[in-house]
Amino acid sequence: MRWLLLCELLLYALLGGWLVSRAGWTPLQAAGLGLAGFLGVRLFLVLLSFGLMLTDSTAVPAGLRIGPLGALRMVVEEYFALLVLFSAIQPFESFWLGPDRLNKLSGERQPLLLIHGYQCNRGFWFWLRSRLEAAGWTVATHSMEPPWTEIENYAGGIERRIDDVLAATGARQVILIGHSMGGLACRTYLRAHGKDKVARMITLGSVHHGTRLAHLGIGPNARQMRIGNPWLLALGASGAVPLPRGSVSIYSCHDNFVYPQETGSRLEGATNVAIGGVGHLGMAFSPFVLGKLLEALEAT
Repeated sequence: MRWLLLCELLLYALLGGWLVSRAGWTPLQAAGLGLAGFLGVRLFLVLLSFGLMLTDSTAVPAGLRIGPLGALRMVVEEYFALLVLFSAIQPFESFWLGPDRLNKLSGERQPLLLIHGYQCNRGFWFWLRSRLEAAGWTVATHSMEPPWTEIENYAGGIERRIDDVLAATGARQVILIGHSMGGLACRTYLRAHGKDKVARMITLGSVHHGTRLAHLGIGPNARQMRIGNPWLLALGASGAVPLPRGSVSIYSCHDNFVYPQETGSRLEGATNVAIGGVGHLGMAFSPFVLGKLLEALEAT
């Protein structure tokens, strides 16, 4: 992520240098163009994702519909999330998050293990991790590597991280929380290793039945998230994955990455919770999503 960011900044610097030396621009004008390009590219990606979503979106229930102002707020929040996550936090996640704070547990609560989504890392949980800790939960994170591989290849890393968390906390089980592709990675772990070490699973905006947007992704994991992909169909076959009791799928009816939302994010055998007015990346900074997550965690 740092290399991609550096290459983009170098490209703007080279273009600015050419404009100053060959086209007579001032350094301030060239810097302004570079900043506009940096911000504009990200705004274009957000608007494109919402535009594509509108071509094949599930009908929004009456109680979850948002007006023009709500839609504008959602787009701005999604833009903020994209800008902050991919330009500041995730490229330098070790600086922002530091090591997970894992201590021996004395109560009945199990530790949480947060699993990020496609092309992300543990930095995705920067805001939510601190809020979950403030609510009294012990929280661990995990970065899945490499970024472009088959989703089943992440199961081994999740298994090792679960063992580390259990050893550090003295707990017998963890609660898995997965965002986007992270929900598929959690289910893949359960298919390979069973649910003995997992008390519950909660997914946020996960691609349980695929998304149209996956056709624009790169790598084997993006292909596996296409609607109708044989791997995805096998994962969703009856009895293929032993879901823990109390599993929950929280998804947004306005998700701009996972659509059609209703068919893409509902999970058989789990409690499905639909929300509105939140984009895919905006979930990372949403107090409303945090509230729903805490409700699911507190449910018995």
